[in-house]
Parts: sequence; structure tokens; C-alpha cells
Amino acid sequence: MKSKGGDVSEGKPAGEYTKEVVSGQWTTGLWDCREDGSNCLQSCFCPCVTFGQIAEIIDRGTTPSTVASILYCGQRCPCLYGSLYRTKLRRLFSLPEAPYSDLVVHSCCCICSLSQEYREFKNRGINPSLGWEANVEKWKAEGLTPPIIADGMSR
Repeated sequence: MKSKGGDVSEGKPAGEYTKEVVSGQWTTGLWDCREDGSNCLQSCFCPCVTFGQIAEIIDRGTTPSTVASILYCGQRCPCLYGSLYRTKLRRLFSLPEAPYSDLVVHSCCCICSLSQEYREFKNRGINPSLGWEANVEKWKAEGLTPPIIADGMSR
């Protein structure tokens, strides 16, 4: 379905999203944190918030962002927990495990990893800061095909 900026389901971001989405490729690099300065700062000072927003989208609303944030902060090794969700994100969009393994990326630079994951969603027409339900409502209002189909959702 069409929108002002394009058809999300065909890999063309809608509205304010400007990156070209190529199937099987990340839309931004791991070190491109400054492309979204506000999220970079949030990820730097409150990585649990960014993680919670990402986890809520990946889990399609079954894990609220506040719960995911608390679980992330309560981990002895949040990089391991974060890497599990990076793996889920890659599977959703068939992305390569690059430039390093998910665990290495989250262990060495969780800020860059969380920022890249957040940007990936935004570039694919999903705003993690809105939460799952608000994104679904936004897609319905704009007449877009959701980039992520929730279990039980079909057209």
C-alpha cells in the first residue's frame, strides 16, 4: 500500500525515513551513531531505555519496553542479553551478522550496536520510541502494510 514517501513493504521507507532499504543489508553501519544524535545520546547514557524500545518491537508488543529495560539493567552481562535480541532483529530482516558476531558487537560497543538496531527500525518505517501498538495504529491510519507482521495478523 502506498504512502507519501513510498511503500514500506517494497523496501521504500515512508514519510520521514530517508534511507534506501535493500533486502538482506543493514541500512546503516555500526559506527554511524551520529546519524541519529538524540538516539546516540540516549543509548550512551540510558542504554536500557533504547534496548527496551527495541525489544518491545522485536517481541511484537508481548514484552513492554519498561519490562525489557528492567531486565536489561538487571543482567550481570547485558551484552549477552542484547546480542540475543540483535540476532532476533537480524532474523526478522534477513540481515548479515556483520561486521562481527552479535555477541562481539554488543560486548565491544553496545552503544553503537543499540543505536544501529534503533536506526534499522526507523529506516524500515518503525519508530521504536512509539512502542508496538502505536506503530501498528500508525500503519493502519496510513494504510501501510506493516514491515513486521505480528503473529495472527494478516490481510
